[in-house]
Amino acid sequence: MSKESPALRALIDDRYAELAARCRAAGVPLHDDAGVAERIRRTLLASDFAFDTWFRQPQLLAPQGLERLRAGSDASARIEALKLDHDEAVCMTTLRRFRHAEALRLVFRDVNGLDELPETLSATSVLYEVLLGVTLAWSERALAARYGHSRGHDGALQRMVVVGFGKLGGSELNFSSDIDLVLAYPSGGQSDGARSLDNSEYFVRMGRQLVRLLNEPTVDGICARVDLRLRPFGNAGRLALPFSAMEQYYQSEGRDWERYAWIKARPVAGDRNAGKQLQELLRPFVYRKYLDYTAFAGLREMKSLIDAEVVRKDLADNLKLGPGGIREIEFVVQLTQLIRGGREPSMRVRGLLPALTACEARGHISAARARALREAYVLLRRVENRVQMLRDAQTHDIPEDALSRERIALGLGKASWEALEEELAHHRAIVSEEFAAVLMPQGGRAASAPVEDVALWQRVCAESLDPGAMEASGFVPGAEAAEALLKLPQAAAVRAMPARSREQLDRLMPQLLMLARASAAPVQCLLRLCRLVQTVARRSSYLALLEEQPAARKRLASLFAGSAFLAERVIAQPLLLDDVLDPRIDQLPLKRADISAEIARVLTTLDEREAEAELERINEFKASTAFRLGLAFNDGRADAVATARRLAVLAESVVLAVTAMAERELVAQHGRLPGEGSGFAVLGYGSLGGEELGFASDLDLVFVYDTERAHLMSDGARPIEGSRWYQRLVQRVMNWLTVLTRAGRLYEVDTRLRPDGSKGLLVSSLHAFTEYQKSRAWTWEHQALLRARPVAGDTALNAELAEVRRGILAAPRDRASVLQEVGNMRQRWRAERDRSDELQFDLKQGHGGLLDIEFALQGLVLAHAVECPALLAATANAALIEACRDAGLLHVAQAEVLARAHGELLRRALACTLDLRSRIAPRDEALEGLCAEVGEVTRALGFDFRAKAKEV
Repeated sequence: MSKESPALRALIDDRYAELAARCRAAGVPLHDDAGVAERIRRTLLASDFAFDTWFRQPQLLAPQGLERLRAGSDASARIEALKLDHDEAVCMTTLRRFRHAEALRLVFRDVNGLDELPETLSATSVLYEVLLGVTLAWSERALAARYGHSRGHDGALQRMVVVGFGKLGGSELNFSSDIDLVLAYPSGGQSDGARSLDNSEYFVRMGRQLVRLLNEPTVDGICARVDLRLRPFGNAGRLALPFSAMEQYYQSEGRDWERYAWIKARPVAGDRNAGKQLQELLRPFVYRKYLDYTAFAGLREMKSLIDAEVVRKDLADNLKLGPGGIREIEFVVQLTQLIRGGREPSMRVRGLLPALTACEARGHISAARARALREAYVLLRRVENRVQMLRDAQTHDIPEDALSRERIALGLGKASWEALEEELAHHRAIVSEEFAAVLMPQGGRAASAPVEDVALWQRVCAESLDPGAMEASGFVPGAEAAEALLKLPQAAAVRAMPARSREQLDRLMPQLLMLARASAAPVQCLLRLCRLVQTVARRSSYLALLEEQPAARKRLASLFAGSAFLAERVIAQPLLLDDVLDPRIDQLPLKRADISAEIARVLTTLDEREAEAELERINEFKASTAFRLGLAFNDGRADAVATARRLAVLAESVVLAVTAMAERELVAQHGRLPGEGSGFAVLGYGSLGGEELGFASDLDLVFVYDTERAHLMSDGARPIEGSRWYQRLVQRVMNWLTVLTRAGRLYEVDTRLRPDGSKGLLVSSLHAFTEYQKSRAWTWEHQALLRARPVAGDTALNAELAEVRRGILAAPRDRASVLQEVGNMRQRWRAERDRSDELQFDLKQGHGGLLDIEFALQGLVLAHAVECPALLAATANAALIEACRDAGLLHVAQAEVLARAHGELLRRALACTLDLRSRIAPRDEALEGLCAEVGEVTRALGFDFRAKAKEV
């Protein structure tokens, strides 16, 4: 204790001596060995409240009392000792003495380093939950003795629900905080006593009794400061309301700030199960179904009210409300929760630190920002707690006198008040900067558009715009742009906009005009923006996103000018605007197991697991992931081979999820077939099997089932034969993959690569599949089998299929015959499908194009798999190039040519898709040279892919 000033040392010495004398007078033994004395003195340094409580209850300095103070268990462990007398005055005394003793324990453990901040805040919250619980129980007994028990209209017993808000709800209560409560009960009815009361009056009286026991001052002070102003209609509203009235209020009268308040709300006393029902009832009010950027408006409104109070009451240094204070950290995190909590249940956490961790884990707040906010929050809350522990005062202002400031700083282990003040200023400056960036990002809602763009939009609204004005403004040709703009205000969706949304639109459109003009394709960009605005006109949240987020606007304009395909996706699914705002792929699951886990997590967010809702959510997830992959490729952040592979993995995971859904539904209707697993497999062929999927590719699928189960019966209430069971499963999988939902269609599916093609059965037995491949399949079908791999279904059957594939493809073949047949098929395809001409080159079918590379690799594998079975492990072209090189079938230089050509041709092909063009590119020197190199390699390998006259 050598750091304290003489005045502080004298204060501690005097108070320690007073306590020793008080113990002697009360006959309480005080064993002041060095360890005990040091801890008592450290507590006295930090808290006048501790001194007062010890003086009033000296038994807390006895060995047993000190053991209680050192105890790591919270107040709930000592609730049995809290016996409340039936006399109200005695009850209030007992409550207050218990609260003071437990609060002293919190101070003692905190200042002596026995608890970290989260433990202190949690234990404080538990203390008040215990007090609420026993106080409510006392009030219930008192009311029941006079009026009986409350019952609903159905005669069922009812109890009050006490909902804790703010820091109590978040289990992070400060030492001397008030407790924000809302009182509710399930439904109308009346009590069952001789003097019956209507439930509305019954629970109001119970609430008043509860508040009186906790909040009324006595000679022992108060037990808890109770604040009921967060209830519907505030002080003007009834003290307690039934659930139906609560729901009606929030649906019709609920304000934005109340949504923020309910984020942390939870039942803290009374009927907690009914309280959870109330929370579920009100969840749609708090968390909206879609991403909700309208939360910004509510945040601004609250912040402006707080700022006015700060100015009016001179609260600039207030730890909670001042700039860079606790409330601003809470706002940053809660804004993210409100925007995303409707779609991401992991965001629906109550405490600030757990919520911040959730935001960081989902990538919505960066690790660096989260760390800065967390460090600032911990320091501010520690100082706030010590300020309140000093005199048990409900304050967030740092004391002005030097002695109190010294006590707070030394109690926190700081060298001086100046050192603590400097640390506080540093963290508050960081918080202020973070909050300002969130509340009003540069170029956001407050940004002013150029005067000429404001005037241009005004002319649109006045219907006086002409093509000449558009061309003068930089949109050439101007006719189509002018027409699109003039139609926008006349669209039904725009005319039906509420006044607030129309004001948003009038602020937003000049910004969009400015960005479209500055883009690479002004007219096309503007036309697409007009279509998007018309699509989202009824969805104020999307307008808010574009108005509030300048980065999203800028990226959107760039995207709409540069990628027709991605632009169309956004227009069709505005939910993708969130991905435009945050286009990173480092947070995306890119492996099959991770994507499957994310799909499963997404489906858990649904209230009901119905097929239609699940498909819609899978569609949204697939669209979002594919869109982000498209953005990454379009921006040059991911190469073509990696992008195509990731798209294939995404499709595989979707097929896996849909197959599992279909099987679950079928089992519910008809039961399972005997045996382990489902006995069903899905093979991915083509670009899916070859891990080279495009942005708009269909899926080549083949379905196979276990032969032995074809004639067995399922075990459900409506049993069916195995062959029919598998047919229905395939039909369901096909339907769900291709059906159009509100979120779009998952994929187009092509099953023509199955045995006997379109003439064959949709699903084949393993025996039939094997026999067909062995005896009737053409060489081109074995080429297709080279790219096939299991993507969903029964693990055991998939393993059998893999063995069948290896056995068929590794069969001895005549090399010359293979090369001839592969070459003939390639020539035939080129003659039928190559769209190249003197100016344009077909990237897929052209000479030296993607299929030349693919066919050459397949021919090599078929010809040499018998002596090099390791070749069959790969299905992707990039991997096959490496495998053929490692097996000595390709020289290093040949492999380098094919790998380079494959990557570049695939890049150009994906770029064509993103521009909504077929895979045909203008001929240029680099492309011609690359394809010529491919031709040289394929000829050197013995393939003749040159097209002959068209033949059948």
